Amino acid sequence: MMRILLADDQSRVRAALRILLERQPALKIVGEAIDAEELLAQVQASCPDLILLDWELPGWNGNGAVKRLRLGRPGLAIIALSGRPEARQAAMAAGVNAFVSKIDPPEYLLAALQAVSSNKLVSNYYY
Repeated sequence: MMRILLADDQSRVRAALRILLERQPALKIVGEAIDAEELLAQVQASCPDLILLDWELPGWNGNGAVKRLRLGRPGLAIIALSGRPEARQAAMAAGVNAFVSKIDPPEYLLAALQAVSSNKLVSNYYY
């Protein structure tokens, strides 16, 4: 069972992700965060295997977020999400496991999650 933490400041995005992911038997949502401070607290409290990280999460930029998260948990998987598809290059350069645009079909996110859980993604892989 993959333990997932949702990190997005938009409640509608978190709700949509929750609805999509709760239908998947191998996935469990262990927490939610709306900003960087809450994300760090939730990572400590819930010990997720993977974070779905809003690339524009309030409180820090995506590059800083990935570095800081990986300092404490080097094996933590991170999938970056953004409504700006042009953010893909920066997210991948920062070292996320995958990038999914918020305008992509839900199947793209599910495929990325499956690939991460199967350890098939490398640092430059994206959807």
